[in-house]
Amino acid sequence: MKALFALLAVSVSTTVMAADADLLRCRALADAPAKLACYDAIPVGTAAPAPASAANSTFGLTAGQMRKTEQEESVESALVGTFSGWRPGTNFRLANGQTWRVVDDTSASHYDLNAPKVVIKRSFFGTYFLDIEGVNQAPRVRRVD
Repeated sequence: MKALFALLAVSVSTTVMAADADLLRCRALADAPAKLACYDAIPVGTAAPAPASAANSTFGLTAGQMRKTEQEESVESALVGTFSGWRPGTNFRLANGQTWRVVDDTSASHYDLNAPKVVIKRSFFGTYFLDIEGVNQAPRVRRVD
């Protein structure tokens, strides 16, 4: 609510400052007909359309939809080091500095892959799956760091 009030205050003060600048510009003119034309050109009783506030842009969305619009749908990176599989509780360190842990009961063995590319995708109900390039399974993961 405070952010909305601050945005409104900035919008109003910007409109007032623009009108003041127009008045000062007209006041500085020496020629009377030019001064009158300048004053007549200033819009009266009309304000610039207010910018869309954050509250209006999310109106009608459910809490899940709002969270979804604020977050990315996926993250692309690469695993650090050699990948040979996973089991429940395995931590994966990504090249972007994030660490993700396997939180389901799946496990897989794979021939060694050196720094394979990965995509972590958001799924329903706030779950995430780790897609590893060259691997057919995708474990459910949770971000640790």
